[in-house]
Amino acid sequence: MATLRLGDIAPDFTAQTTEGTINFHQWLGDSWGLLFSHPADFTPVCTTELGRTASLKNEFEKRNVKVLALSVDPLDSHNLWIKDIEETQNVSMNFPIIADEDRKVASLYDMIHPNASEKATVRSVFIIGPDKKIKLTLTYPASTGRNFLEILRVIDSLQLTAYHSVATPADWEQGQDVVIVPSIPDEDIPAKFPKGHKRIKPYLRTTPQPNL
Repeated sequence: MATLRLGDIAPDFTAQTTEGTINFHQWLGDSWGLLFSHPADFTPVCTTELGRTASLKNEFEKRNVKVLALSVDPLDSHNLWIKDIEETQNVSMNFPIIADEDRKVASLYDMIHPNASEKATVRSVFIIGPDKKIKLTLTYPASTGRNFLEILRVIDSLQLTAYHSVATPADWEQGQDVVIVPSIPDEDIPAKFPKGHKRIKPYLRTTPQPNL
């Protein structure tokens, strides 16, 4: 199948998870979504990633983000693995893991890259908006664990830029100045950005973060 691109509707699916059967779009509702895959259960890097995600539950909730993990192993394997995650990472698992034995969801989201592995999913990340459209994709190799603070930073940027006529510069973090998009004429800036702005170049104008 074709690779999913930014702005595409995230494919809907029904799947068995560690928290029961879910219909993805219905489950998301009006929330943002983080869907991320793991090569297999009982793998060391994935164990740390799922633990880290569980520890950040409050951060995801603050941002109205529902989290959903995926592995191509069966449900009974997931449930055993959860015990290891909770024991070694000192957390309580608080989000569902899809049991994608038939690789249906992995195929829908192009998570299996044959040159990396014929059977296991790569470390895919999809951030999906309340409109069910894909806002961001990231793909990591099996050997590299994800940076979940970066994922939260990206969500902050996506949510800010979705509702304000701004973009976020390199290494931007919550609370820092942002860039006014080029489509806003200079004469409209004072009314639209009452906190003030800095004109560095005609195309590079900055303003304090508008939603704080």
